[in-house]
Amino acid sequence: MIVIPMAGLSSRFFKAGFKEPKYMLPLHNQTVFDWAVRSFEKYFSTDEFLFIVRDVYNTPRFVEKHLKKIGIKNYKIHILNQQTQGQAETVYLAVKDLPDQSLYIFNIDSKIINFKKKLNYELAAGYLEVFEGEGEHWSFVRPGADNDVLETTEKLRISSLCSNGLYYFKSSQEFAEYFLKFKKLNCDKELYIAPIYNLYIQDNKEIKYVLKPLEHIDFCGVPDEYYHILKNG
Repeated sequence: MIVIPMAGLSSRFFKAGFKEPKYMLPLHNQTVFDWAVRSFEKYFSTDEFLFIVRDVYNTPRFVEKHLKKIGIKNYKIHILNQQTQGQAETVYLAVKDLPDQSLYIFNIDSKIINFKKKLNYELAAGYLEVFEGEGEHWSFVRPGADNDVLETTEKLRISSLCSNGLYYFKSSQEFAEYFLKFKKLNCDKELYIAPIYNLYIQDNKEIKYVLKPLEHIDFCGVPDEYYHILKNG
């Protein structure tokens, strides 16, 4: 299942004067939503998609309309009735009662160019995609031999390997179990997804990373990135 959490507040965009969430903004004859979801166009006819939304700005209807437009037939829309403590909790609330299955999780404000599943890593407990990047505002990976992940951090630069936002978990039920452990340890913090892998690693479960070229991902998480994509295509 491909999971797209989109329950964030788009606070930077509203503070910059925008009147609707970033995923509704126009972007070259489509919306940011269409642009981001098309990261997975290769899997539109084969995979089930799960979109996690809040019932604000008529978002459920917007998502349904645009899924039909871009041609995804097998999908669910999970509506949250409250703000969550972060992306990890957003995903947990939507998948915890579903039958056990693998999860590919991605956000709604980036685009992966020519995304393909790393099929030989689907036997691992999880994997994430990374790129060589600058700055401190990412999730980071400490790499080991054979593309093993030794540690992940949030906004603490332990290497140059930065998450591009694509996370794989072999088992949704296992993800839910580890999330609850993670939340107990971080009850007063924003709950990001990447650090959950540390609990897997502590239990000697295999977590891998896939290094992708920076030019294979575009970001649209803040207004400056949105304007850049508008200008440069």
